Amino acid sequence: MSEPHEPHDSSEHGNETSSGAETGTSSPAESPEPTRTQQFFHDLFSGSWLVSLLAIVVALIIGAVFIAVADPATQRAAGYFFDRPSDFFANAWGAIADAYQALFRGAIIDPQADTFVRLVRPLTETLVFSVPLILAGLGLAVGFRAGLFNIGGQGQIIVGAIVSSYIGFAFDLPVGLHLLLALFGGVLAGAIWAFIPGFLRARTGAHEVIVTIMLNSIASYLLAYLLTTSVFREPGSPYPESPPISEGTASYPALLGGDFRLHAGFLVAIAATIVVWWLMERSTLGFEIRAAGTNPNAARTAGISVGRVIVLTMVISGILTGLAGASQIVGTERTLTTGVAGSYGFDAITVALLGRNRPWGTFFAGLLFGAFKAGSFLMQSTTPMPIDLILVVQSVIVLLIAAPPLVRAIFRLPSPGSRPRSVAGSTRKKAAA
Repeated sequence: MSEPHEPHDSSEHGNETSSGAETGTSSPAESPEPTRTQQFFHDLFSGSWLVSLLAIVVALIIGAVFIAVADPATQRAAGYFFDRPSDFFANAWGAIADAYQALFRGAIIDPQADTFVRLVRPLTETLVFSVPLILAGLGLAVGFRAGLFNIGGQGQIIVGAIVSSYIGFAFDLPVGLHLLLALFGGVLAGAIWAFIPGFLRARTGAHEVIVTIMLNSIASYLLAYLLTTSVFREPGSPYPESPPISEGTASYPALLGGDFRLHAGFLVAIAATIVVWWLMERSTLGFEIRAAGTNPNAARTAGISVGRVIVLTMVISGILTGLAGASQIVGTERTLTTGVAGSYGFDAITVALLGRNRPWGTFFAGLLFGAFKAGSFLMQSTTPMPIDLILVVQSVIVLLIAAPPLVRAIFRLPSPGSRPRSVAGSTRKKAAA
């Protein structure tokens, strides 16, 4: 038999409670409210934008390590490091400084230029390279907000470029109309290419990652085949390229004259950013996209057709990525080649992630990666560093963006939703007391 429990002395407990109330001590469950200053700095250091910025800083630091390791002079100095360590650090610092200085000169401004045109041309090249990154990044960001991992941007850019180039060289249309029709053709092709995985996901449950990967390969092989046909192959050219589009009617006008490659496509990228911001933040469809991405079951309960949202989201994503492909043709390349899409479709994934899938964040991330691309050419030509180093930096950024807790742990940043440290510390002390 179990022993009987001793009766609970409620009066003693009540006296302790009342005495605690009389002395004004708070219970452990209670916690003081943070001051405005504490809350401001807590919000500042727990923001996602700071994590993105620090991810870039860490990536540049890691890139600096690879620069030092790959530098021949630094490698030689490492052989007698313990005799003269100053040589090793001097060579490493010189290699890092030269590489990043060349990157800056090729992407922002060239202080060594002898003319004004060469002085500011690096900045204009950054803007040129950023146009397809911004447009494709916006398209993928819309899909990510809906919970759709659309990695078919590469294929959508390719088909957009194919249709846009055909309209550009096969038709003779008036000024303005020709350009609009070429852009519309690229947009329509990208939308149709993205509609396929959206429709299959909504109707059959086929995963968009698998479908878009296959469509990327189909688009690449389709492009290679078309450039062997008489319709797309430039007569007499030894290279697989199409005839050039009509310069006067089917191309973007230059913004700064013939000395620069910057074209009106950059203005289109700004306008697209504004439109996507309004769509996602101010429209009913944007609310449905965000709701379906956050919790599809709750969205269905609220009366939202998640299948319709999936299809529309993929079509919008394809419109923007198709526009990126069309901009490559009518703005930069002017001819269709097998490398017309480059790696923009895959780089756009990084741009969207770095921009936290927000329109303006994606816009500035596109500018950053455009600067990387523009500066990498000068860095490769003036230093022994390979252009692949930029890919290493971009890959590290992706790794850190995909793991925000890692960045927060490195810099000891607070997590979103947590309380300021001083408040949390005082709460723990009171709980222990």
